[in-house]
Amino acid sequence: MFSSIAPLARHNPFYAPHFQLVQDGVRKRTAEPAAAPATRRGLAAASADEEYSCEYGSLKFYALCGVGGVLSCGLTHTGVVPLDLVKCRMQVDPQKYKSIFNGFSVTIKEDGVRGLAKGWAPTFIGYSMQGLCKFGFYEVFKILYGNMLGEENAYLWRTSLYLAASASAEFFADIALAPMEAAKVRIQTQPGYANTLRQALPKMFAEEGIWAFYKGVAPLWMRQIPYTMMKFACFERTVEALYKYVVPKPRSECTKGEQLVVTFVAGYIAGVFCAIVSHPADSVVSVLNKEKGSSASQVLMRLGFKGVWKGLFARIIMIGTLTALQWFIYDSVKVYFRLPRPPPPEMPESLKKKLGLTE
Repeated sequence: MFSSIAPLARHNPFYAPHFQLVQDGVRKRTAEPAAAPATRRGLAAASADEEYSCEYGSLKFYALCGVGGVLSCGLTHTGVVPLDLVKCRMQVDPQKYKSIFNGFSVTIKEDGVRGLAKGWAPTFIGYSMQGLCKFGFYEVFKILYGNMLGEENAYLWRTSLYLAASASAEFFADIALAPMEAAKVRIQTQPGYANTLRQALPKMFAEEGIWAFYKGVAPLWMRQIPYTMMKFACFERTVEALYKYVVPKPRSECTKGEQLVVTFVAGYIAGVFCAIVSHPADSVVSVLNKEKGSSASQVLMRLGFKGVWKGLFARIIMIGTLTALQWFIYDSVKVYFRLPRPPPPEMPESLKKKLGLTE
């Protein structure tokens, strides 16, 4: 059986040699190829000549990854608020806001330049909370599911592992995001409703109670879970491909700056796919949070196939840049705090022997 699998494995574009697993405890890494017995079966791997501030998979590791998520999501989403505002207005009122450039022109004419910053507060708070859960829980679930699968299956099914871990993390992240997302859309798309978060929250609660903040959570799951699955799985596999086919030297020989450039490029590529996958649900969320009494299915039927793709170009620009910056900031935080940053996974020695890939 394994003899028939071996040729396929050799021609796998993501085929790579054995990877070493990190032992429990913080220790000095060396460039020696000898692998110690693995006590943690996740996707961690030894990195050359580096001492980490904490153990891979420790509580401190998860906490600092969460901090990286707060900074990466909170700062980037707040930075693109003007583009997000125009995109949302194009989705809910396409007759008035006909294109991205027209949308900016109309918004500035009516509200001035300051009007482009509407909704910045719920954006910063909401996406900081989302980033905490998204990146922090992703690392938790990736290690948890990897340990459940075992070293060999974690490698063979790594794409499925990324998809499952990111979907699980995003489920909780969207619950944290939903209230602020609902307030943001009301502020940005309903003229005269509220200009600040302090005005919007009590008004929304008085009108619809707690439901006002969570009625959009299901459409958020529809939008964000596919987006995040694409964001993490595409990023992980793109990084793997870049180091194999594009970068002229092994990752261990790259400087931290060169590694961060690879991170940014892989993040942008992942972001383009993310925008396309999640855009229809994003259109539904924007309309749903503007209207009272509507359901996601009613909005979807009314918009139709063409309507749900309104504002896609703006979203591709926004999400592509945003995703690249998020991964860059997140990886930079890991570098700053000296956290373990496993290289792309490589085939375990035991699996290579089973497949007849070693002498």
